[in-house]
Amino acid sequence: MKSITINGSQRESVGKKATKALRNAGQVPCVLYGGDKPVHFTAEELAFSKLVYTPNAHTVVIALEGGETYNAILQDIQFHPVTDKIQHVDFYQTFDDKEITMTIPVNFVGNSRGVKNGGVLRKNKRSLRIKALPGNLPDFIEADITPLKIGGKLYITTLENDAYKFMHPDNTVVCQVRRSRASVDEFEDDDEETAEGAAAEGAAPEATQE
Repeated sequence: MKSITINGSQRESVGKKATKALRNAGQVPCVLYGGDKPVHFTAEELAFSKLVYTPNAHTVVIALEGGETYNAILQDIQFHPVTDKIQHVDFYQTFDDKEITMTIPVNFVGNSRGVKNGGVLRKNKRSLRIKALPGNLPDFIEADITPLKIGGKLYITTLENDAYKFMHPDNTVVCQVRRSRASVDEFEDDDEETAEGAAAEGAAPEATQE
């Protein structure tokens, strides 16, 4: 998974007055959890643009003045209710040998036969929660819709991977092709071949001479 570096400065004062002054100066108050103790720091609001305003998932390297660095993931973010400016950001520290849970976007690929015949693809899950070691976190989860016919569903079990575990029930539907008014009946070549094969097997055997 791609990583984004956030450059910041550790802060000592965490009171409301100090926090307000930081925001007025274009700084965002942040807290890093998950380590021995919380780490309070600030960073410029522009530093979060590639992390927040994107559908992609990223890990984070927090680089503080003085040379301290921490690996982390975004845990929570608060926006101003009127201006939508970032008010506060929480991070969670990660370690190479400890699994973490993270939401990963789903990338739908392929051409569904059901869609070609007028069906409508419904994307039930545009992102999925997974649990994995930081080094096994994917940029996205690929879902191939090619096999889906009209009425077909793609279950989460189809996307299973040894590198991570899905935090959803096995009967979770990731996407499905629903019938529409414009859809046409599908004639399955496989079914026709099966029928022909069955007819051939049921035919009387030819007589042979000894």
